[in-house]
Amino acid sequence: MIKDKESPIRSCHFVYIVALVFGTIIQFSDESEFVVDMSKTSLVHVPKDLPPNTKVLDLSQNNISELHLSDVSFLSGLKVLRLSYNKIQGLDISIFKFNHDLEYLDLSHNQLQKISCHPITTSLKHLDLSFNDFDALPICKEFGNLTQLNFLGLSATKLEQLDLLPVAHLHLSCILLDLEDYYMKENKKESLQMLNTKKLHLVFHPNSFFSVQVKISVNSLGCLQLTNIKVNDDNCQVLLKFLSGLTGRPTLLNFTLNHMETTWKCLVKVFQFLWPKPVEYLNIYNLTIVESIDEEDFTYYKTTLKSLKIEYVTNEVFIFSQTALYTVFSEMNIPMLTISDTPFIHMLCPQEPSTFKFLNFTQNAFTDSVFQNCDTLTRLETLILQKNELKDLFKTSLMTKGMLSLETLDVSWNSLEYDRRDGNCTWVGSIVVLNLSSNALTDSVFRCLPPRIKVLDLHNNRIRSIPKDVTGLETLQELNLASNSLAHLPGCGIFSSLSILIIDYNSISNPSADFFQSCQKIRSLKAGNNPFQCSCELRDFIQSVGQLSSDVVEGWPESYKCDYPESYKETLLKDFQVSELSCNTALLIVTIVVPGLVLAVAVTVLCIYLDLPWYLRMVCQWTQTRRRARNVPLEERQRTLQFHAFISYSGHDSAWVKNELIPNLEKEDIRICLHERNFVAGKSIVENIINCIEKSYKSIFVLSPNFVQSEWCHYELYFAHHNLFHEGSDNLILILLEPIPQYSIPSSYHKLRALMAQRTYLEWPKEKSKHGLFWANLRASINIKLMGKAAEVL
Repeated sequence: MIKDKESPIRSCHFVYIVALVFGTIIQFSDESEFVVDMSKTSLVHVPKDLPPNTKVLDLSQNNISELHLSDVSFLSGLKVLRLSYNKIQGLDISIFKFNHDLEYLDLSHNQLQKISCHPITTSLKHLDLSFNDFDALPICKEFGNLTQLNFLGLSATKLEQLDLLPVAHLHLSCILLDLEDYYMKENKKESLQMLNTKKLHLVFHPNSFFSVQVKISVNSLGCLQLTNIKVNDDNCQVLLKFLSGLTGRPTLLNFTLNHMETTWKCLVKVFQFLWPKPVEYLNIYNLTIVESIDEEDFTYYKTTLKSLKIEYVTNEVFIFSQTALYTVFSEMNIPMLTISDTPFIHMLCPQEPSTFKFLNFTQNAFTDSVFQNCDTLTRLETLILQKNELKDLFKTSLMTKGMLSLETLDVSWNSLEYDRRDGNCTWVGSIVVLNLSSNALTDSVFRCLPPRIKVLDLHNNRIRSIPKDVTGLETLQELNLASNSLAHLPGCGIFSSLSILIIDYNSISNPSADFFQSCQKIRSLKAGNNPFQCSCELRDFIQSVGQLSSDVVEGWPESYKCDYPESYKETLLKDFQVSELSCNTALLIVTIVVPGLVLAVAVTVLCIYLDLPWYLRMVCQWTQTRRRARNVPLEERQRTLQFHAFISYSGHDSAWVKNELIPNLEKEDIRICLHERNFVAGKSIVENIINCIEKSYKSIFVLSPNFVQSEWCHYELYFAHHNLFHEGSDNLILILLEPIPQYSIPSSYHKLRALMAQRTYLEWPKEKSKHGLFWANLRASINIKLMGKAAEVL
């Protein structure tokens, strides 16, 4: 969100090398069959089975010791060859004579001692022979034909002035010269004419004190980088003398020192030496300060230096004057200063009005006391205090009070909190870009913001909601609330100018489609990776998002997935489908509730017609009977049997029962149970019926048209049919006293219909001559399988 103003600074990092290497890789990335990576595979020779169409070949970090013509001659389309970090001792340039398209050749970090010079392909742009065992610079006269050469890496232990004469006419972008093993003969001053190169990178021995006294002259040098500089107070002057021949030219704008070990006194001398030079951008990486830190005099000449960048500082001096250290930096009369990844715990406020426009103190140990009551940073436009130990947002706002030109403030990755409710923060009114990400801020932060803020980054905090009563954010155009705990997609009621909203990785489950109505100026929304609840409420939002272009809704559709319900988890919102019926209540009533009511009415009518309530009552009584039966032991049940038969009949047929049926049975010592003489007073009729059936071996039903009209007869028939004590036995005897027409049996008498259709019944004959046979059959029906059990009871 906050742009680093140092990004346009031209530096000595040889960006073009990276661009060439990675550009070549990208060029063939879509055709992976052209790229062969066999690095770190312990090879001892170049494989013979490489694809002939290989264009990029990486054989670095192996154990290859020799190269032959046959190794690469068949790779006619080869463009990039990496052989660094092997054990190659000799190189015959002629082995590449068939590789006419070769552009990039890296043989660095081998054991090369000599080169056999031969004509080489003129297409070569990058040739790296550095970090080898050459005595003299390995320059062939044939190198002069490499008109497209941009980068040249070399190694040597000694230098001669005209070593580079064969390539003098070439306009190189960069020369890397490895001088790790360079040694100087006593009383002999060496010089080297580098001629035309824009960038020069010199690498010295990492563990030896700087002692090189070669005079190097370069035409049109714009960028100089020195790696592995180890100096102390005694040899500091040697370094300065070496630099004097390189830094005096007006074309040198960028100077980089990498891996530098020095005393504080020598470092200040280097600053003092460079201050009047034409260098505009000074970069120091991996700086180690040793011995002591004392106060040093420093004269701030009028300087052309625009930027000083110091990154990764190790301070091996533990007791020293903080003022001696910080004063040198705080009083510098330059526009831009970066001191990052250091153990600095503070920075002084300049004593006089400062020229600083850009300050970057990332990853130090600054506390809330830094720059408090500081009124001399009136020109400061950008202040970066990332990864420090700031804790109080209110004090941070006070810090900016005197920074009248401050526009961009980055205090991300601290421990900032704000728990005040008065909203009485004192920000300078010029701030338009504020980065408060990765802190411990909550909802109250919206009451402590600069009045003219346009870009606000609050991602990775503890914000749950945006207070509705917040005011003063009418100018806010870009808001980043990613990685918080917001449950709702905020509208633009209080952000009338909002055009960019980033709110992914929150807890938003049901965003409202009204967002797009209230945020008419939104031109970029990033709301993916939230736990979306795919339901009816989400349909309008999905429809609204789907109508916008991918330029407006960033990450759509791949970052917008259902999280709930489980059946839709990981489903893209654009693929989420739900029926209109399940989301439309009115339609649901019409299509489900109304048919349900119709069905309920139909079932009710059918139940009444089939006498379902009657059957339900019977089931209830039958269930209670089963429960009682289970609780009574079998022997006890047998002892309760008192009758051979229970007789069920209609009152209209009582004359026949009493005059014919009972006398003929009882004269044979058959005990009969009748309701009028055996029902127990005080019990319900249903309970008496069940008890009589339980106490009888058989149940005799006298069937007639009168029987089917009696509800109580129907009860008795139902319970007799479900008699648990004779389940599976022939315990029912049906006597048809008078013929019963099928149509006269009510439809609800299903049991009677079934019994008459499935069982044999005795029919009362009209002729007297047949009565004797009828009684004999009836007695036989009662006494079958009865005599043994009857004897036990009677």
